[in-house]
Amino acid sequence: MAPKEAKAVAPAKTDNKGKKGKKGRKFSNSLLADGVRRYAPGKLAQRRKQFQLKNVKSVKKPKKAKVAISVVKKIGGAKNGGERTVMLRKNKSYLPTKRYVKKRAAKSLFRNHKRNTRQSLKPGKVLILLAGRHKGKRVVLLKVLKTGLLLVTGPFELNACPLRRIAQNYVIATKTRLNLKSFKVPKHINDRYFRRVVPKREPRGERDIFAKKEFKYVPSEQRKTDQKTVDAAVLKAIKAHKDGRLVTRYLKSMFSLRTNQYPHRMLF
Repeated sequence: MAPKEAKAVAPAKTDNKGKKGKKGRKFSNSLLADGVRRYAPGKLAQRRKQFQLKNVKSVKKPKKAKVAISVVKKIGGAKNGGERTVMLRKNKSYLPTKRYVKKRAAKSLFRNHKRNTRQSLKPGKVLILLAGRHKGKRVVLLKVLKTGLLLVTGPFELNACPLRRIAQNYVIATKTRLNLKSFKVPKHINDRYFRRVVPKREPRGERDIFAKKEFKYVPSEQRKTDQKTVDAAVLKAIKAHKDGRLVTRYLKSMFSLRTNQYPHRMLF
């Protein structure tokens, strides 16, 4: 059998015919694959310079005057060369001998952060402490301080727990609540109120090396007065409660768990 003759394949027709630009160049948008052209319509218009405005005279911008970088100064003396080129603006390598660094103010200070407290932690609620030297005691919540810590009190007469701050993570909120709406905590009782001032050490030359002086905290008279004022308002609210005697016994008792008792299954 005679071999079949190969038929000549006609080239694919293109819709966009080549156009000549200003310089006489020919731009063709050839077909790379089925339905895919070499240039996108926007790119093709850019190559043909179709986006330029016509009949608009180009305005030449005035040239900026060159700014001098250095200055030639005359120098006296026989062997100094007579002239010296000095830079008007010194490079970064030329640093002053004394650096004046301005401290940048912090944008978001820790004390300005927003504090989120649980909805169950409202003034007057009876709480159970889970940490600290008074853990296991039941206390009364007075208010939430600016730092997010809780201001609580025993009262001191019932369970010997004074005015203290504690984080909400170490607290269990009970359903018992006292009415403290008429009482407002004094403004000076804030986070700064609980700062302890440690006395300064004596100079080495004057102090005795072998003498051991340990700092022992003693509450001030202001602290004692504030404690009595707050406790009086809390005790008054306890008496006004319908179950006042039961609440008093509840605050005096300690919290503890026995075997087969799980806090997440209990209602307080």
